[in-house]
Amino acid sequence: MSVLAVVDTNVVAAGLMTADESSPTARILDLMLSGSLRFLLSVELLTEYREVLLRPKIARSHGLSADEVDRVLADLVLHAALREITPLAAGLSPSGDEHVVALLAVDPGAVLVTGDKALARLVASRAFSPGRFLALRLASR
Repeated sequence: MSVLAVVDTNVVAAGLMTADESSPTARILDLMLSGSLRFLLSVELLTEYREVLLRPKIARSHGLSADEVDRVLADLVLHAALREITPLAAGLSPSGDEHVVALLAVDPGAVLVTGDKALARLVASRAFSPGRFLALRLASR
């Protein structure tokens, strides 16, 4: 699957927090960091990644300092296709993820990789769980 992906914050956070390096979220994060996965990123989504990764409970789980989180994010930026988004109307997403939907709208062929079922329902035909995304990516090779 060589399409562009929008990787939701919950996938990045779970990828950092898991002890299972073979989990779908860890594998997706590794693909992002190695440049092996084509993915879209906006300033808004990058900001959300940082805010979530620095939440005390999540930071305790992944064990990275703020500087280490910033280095991970800088590595992601190196491999991302950065895009500006046009803000969507507030309230479109029950979880406040309008910026994710707006980023997905930048490229009609892009897909969303998320564990957020409510967000996935908003863009149903373009949303994949991390496991399903990896299975489709592997099948298309």
